[in-house]
Amino acid sequence: MTDLVVGDLAPQFDLPRDGGGSLSLAASAGKPVVLYFYPQDDTTSCTQEAISFSQLKPDFEKAGAVVIGLSPDPVRKHDKFKSKYNLTIDLAADEERKVIEAYHLWVEKSMYGRKYMGVERATFLIGRDGRIAHIWRKVRVKGHAEEVLEAVRAL
Repeated sequence: MTDLVVGDLAPQFDLPRDGGGSLSLAASAGKPVVLYFYPQDDTTSCTQEAISFSQLKPDFEKAGAVVIGLSPDPVRKHDKFKSKYNLTIDLAADEERKVIEAYHLWVEKSMYGRKYMGVERATFLIGRDGRIAHIWRKVRVKGHAEEVLEAVRAL
C-alpha cells in the first residue's frame, strides 16, 4: 500500500457528522477542502488544532474553502467536544476507520516505549478538481492552521 501523493485523486467519503447528518467530499465539489485528521477529541494537541482552525474559519471561507476535522471518535463525542470549546468547524466521525485507512493514516505509533496503532495527525488540501494539492504529515499543531490557510490562498 503506497501513500497518497500530491496530484492523486482524493479518496471519497461520506461520514456521519457532528450535529447529525453527514459530510462528504462530493458535497464540496468545486471548492478547496481542508481535511485534517486527528487522533482524539478533547486531548491537548487535538483541542489546540481544532480551536486554531475554528478561529480561522472565516478566513478559510473567504478563500472559498471548507474545513473538515476527522477522527475515529463517535458523533456524540464530537458534539460534546464542539460544545465544550465553541468550535465552529465541521467534524466527521470515522468510527470504522475506513477513510483514515484510505488516506493511509492508521499507523504504528510509539509512546514511552509502548507501540500501538493510532491515527497519524495529518492534513490534506484537496483542490477544486478533487485532487490532492498539498499534504502535511506528522503535523505539529502550533502555526499549522495558518500555514494551511496560506496554501489555500495560493491555490
